[in-house]
Amino acid sequence: MIQSIDLQATPGHLIRRAQQIAVAIFAEHLASADITPVQFAILNALLDSPGIDQVSLAKRVAFDPATSGSVIGRLEAKGWVVRKADPADRRRKLLVVTPQAVQALTNIQSDVARVQEKILAPLSPQEQSQFVQLLSRLVNGHQAA
Repeated sequence: MIQSIDLQATPGHLIRRAQQIAVAIFAEHLASADITPVQFAILNALLDSPGIDQVSLAKRVAFDPATSGSVIGRLEAKGWVVRKADPADRRRKLLVVTPQAVQALTNIQSDVARVQEKILAPLSPQEQSQFVQLLSRLVNGHQAA
């Protein structure tokens, strides 16, 4: 007879649960800001790379282009992102955050920091550092593969 797998001991299940918890904490702390974790990731990446194209942005934040395209459309509707034609290739659209988006991000920065603290709260400071380092190694190791 087949035995069930103890999901509480499998990395895939635990990573999925951790992601669910992280999204729930983000939503709880930023409900009034009208921003999702995916929207935040895209806006944050755009701060570092104003004028990046949509395909490059999708790679940078590890989202498929279709998902990032719909999120960018919602950000554009909010007045937080502007698409501009690339002077070198009119078919290519470059993305820029608006002053309204910069203000929104400024307003929520401390909330986002508190979200990160709450996500890691069950761990000691040393464990928090180690956990983030290990997660980073895991992600980077699979991106290089």
